[in-house]
Amino acid sequence: MISNLRPNSIVMTMLLLNLLFDVLNLPLVFAAGIDQFVYSGFAGANITIDGVATVHPNGLLDLTNAHARLKGHAFYPAPLRFRESPNGTVKAFAVSFVFAIHPNYRSSQGMAFFIAKSMDFSSALPFQYFGVFNSENQGNSSNHIFAVELDTVINMELRDMDANHVGIDINGAISNQSHAAGFYDDKTGFFNNLNLTSGEGLQLWIDYGGESARINVTMSPVGMARPATPLLSAIYDLSFSTVLTEEAYLGFGSAAGMDGSGHYILGWSFGMDRPAPAIDISKLPKLPRVGPKPRSKVPEIVSPVATAAFVLAVGITAFLLVRRHRRYAEVQEDWEVEFGPHRFSYKDLYYATQGFKSDNLLGVGGFGKVYKGVLPKSKLEIAVKRVSHDSRQGMKEFVAEVVSIGRLQHSNLVQLLGYCRRKGQLFLVYEYMPNGSLDKYLYHQDNTRLPTLNWTQRFRIIRGVASGLLYLHEEWEKVVIHRDVKASNVLLDGEMNARLGDFGLSRLYDHGIDPQSTHVVGTIGYLAPELACTGKVTPFVDVFAFGIFILEVVCGQRPIEQDIREEKPMLVDRVLEHWHNESFIEIVDSKLAGDYDVNEVYLALKVGLLCSHPFMDARPTMRQVIQYLESARASPELTPIHNTFEMLAVMQREGFDPYIMSYHSSIAASIVSAGR
Repeated sequence: MISNLRPNSIVMTMLLLNLLFDVLNLPLVFAAGIDQFVYSGFAGANITIDGVATVHPNGLLDLTNAHARLKGHAFYPAPLRFRESPNGTVKAFAVSFVFAIHPNYRSSQGMAFFIAKSMDFSSALPFQYFGVFNSENQGNSSNHIFAVELDTVINMELRDMDANHVGIDINGAISNQSHAAGFYDDKTGFFNNLNLTSGEGLQLWIDYGGESARINVTMSPVGMARPATPLLSAIYDLSFSTVLTEEAYLGFGSAAGMDGSGHYILGWSFGMDRPAPAIDISKLPKLPRVGPKPRSKVPEIVSPVATAAFVLAVGITAFLLVRRHRRYAEVQEDWEVEFGPHRFSYKDLYYATQGFKSDNLLGVGGFGKVYKGVLPKSKLEIAVKRVSHDSRQGMKEFVAEVVSIGRLQHSNLVQLLGYCRRKGQLFLVYEYMPNGSLDKYLYHQDNTRLPTLNWTQRFRIIRGVASGLLYLHEEWEKVVIHRDVKASNVLLDGEMNARLGDFGLSRLYDHGIDPQSTHVVGTIGYLAPELACTGKVTPFVDVFAFGIFILEVVCGQRPIEQDIREEKPMLVDRVLEHWHNESFIEIVDSKLAGDYDVNEVYLALKVGLLCSHPFMDARPTMRQVIQYLESARASPELTPIHNTFEMLAVMQREGFDPYIMSYHSSIAASIVSAGR
């Protein structure tokens, strides 16, 4: 059994950790919604290594790099949230990894997977301690370590059962439970031994049941289906005595001891409250050769017939490869290597969408067509946005921003998973939203099968979009301005929760236009008036559009009425008219049939009018909007502006052109402003 002695943990200030991850919103901080990752090889992967650990050019993670008496570690770079409070229950999780051990002199010290409160293992010892523990902290509850050991040396001091076993370790190197390495055959039920130091790839699965506190460890040769019967099954509550802290790190440790053995990780995946994603076995890096290279047995004489067949086969193969290459050809430049984990292959996207088949078309918008797809290997449902983009100007900066936006994690934002580039085309890959866009529910015809959104759903959608905008404006490490908030860009997940999409993608237009031209990104009806006169983009541009969006959701009407016979084509004009006539109930969506909370409707209309004020200085911030909507702040008091002529005069002094003044003239006549 492996020693579970851990290094004396360096005290880390939890307040600083929480602040750091709140600000940076690093991947896999589960409070932000990320709950899984997968590496099929580690070339260009975002992992942290120390000691003698290294990543080979082919993506093979080598923990000991053939060094003797030295240790190496590899970590997922960000801590994961395993429990919501110090006294909370540890969540269910699943881990899978593919590994191999190449022994020297027929011995090896083994390796361990662990979950620990820190990445500091400076006090750990090599040899039987895997570079994770030492002889002084064995069994200490202050270690806060859960580990699964792959032990290849028998050590009686640590009560090892043999020199080829798997063990479950809690805060020390003496295993709580261990079993000889191997697997149970699904058909016969017989146990089959596996040699940990065979030099061949093996796969290990670790599952923790959360409330059940059951730990299952299963293994098999790589490429074989996961056995149904686990190798080890034990009940140990990782919440007890705070074995796992609120935030902890995943990693591997090994120390080759005196013989300089090789300890390799080929692939790794993790899931929180879900199974670990499947590792793509076909993409795993190759292991170093064990033993002498086999002698070539190429025949010395090749018959003319065989030669002719070979040449013909080569010609046909070359032709097919060239045609295949042209079909799936991508544009990839040297600078894109740093964005590798976020790039999808065009081939995978092509098969996922069945060749961008029209039957898979989800919709068409200002940024391009969107297709539904299912990734062929992981079976993950995705939405692929296909955007035409002929200009290379700023492409590196734009791709960097796409990858950066992919780190945005919020329950009310659509997750951007990555991208792909071809000549003249850019593909953006998102998580799939099964219930489509909000506008289809607001404006569907009576003969459609879409249900009418009730008031509770609408008010939750309004608050959800507000929460997403607050995150973009103030809570992420950078300020992200959406620039196109509208009902068609609000998607609904399986539980009808609002997920704001297309955030930041207006930058694509910025990269592709003539820098000398005037360009305003957005949708008529939602554009803040200051955009036309100054072109300056601030968060208050989103606030204005959000105000129009609120009126749209409450009233079930588009921002601009297409019927030219309509006396007041602007929705805000009609709302204001009813507001001043104290008949605002008449403007509420008739499909609700009066079934709504009058106070909430009243509040929503007031906030919508306040946000859509023509002067940005009179609009609230999104934080204030959230406080209004959650009744954490007194409801805004609205007072009429003095008169139409005064408002138009002010707009003229502010530099608004005649079109914008005409566009907002009716608003100027009756718009409300709030004393804040």
